[in-house]
Amino acid sequence: MTLPELAKRLNSLYPTRYSHFKSAQEPPFICYLDDGSNNFYADNKVFVEGTLVNIELYSKTKDFTAEMKIKDMLTENEIPYEQSPTVFIESEGVFQCTFSVTLI
Repeated sequence: MTLPELAKRLNSLYPTRYSHFKSAQEPPFICYLDDGSNNFYADNKVFVEGTLVNIELYSKTKDFTAEMKIKDMLTENEIPYEQSPTVFIESEGVFQCTFSVTLI
């Protein structure tokens, strides 16, 4: 799956943008960022290129339903993920839940 394809699938769940929105958004919404590469290599050659992507869900409260929607979408598309602990961003008044995936 490519980054634009992932963004399209995420946007079907909640408003989604790369990095940030240009105007304030009402939660829940998603921002995603590429976070470098996670390549498989040996003998000085890259055999499989991978892109690390962080998917950040922002919500007013701990939103188990929204998190499950993202998990289900990733699972249905056979994209393994790691989920970081949810944090509260006090200055913004929102919770942030981050999923980390590698796109190949």
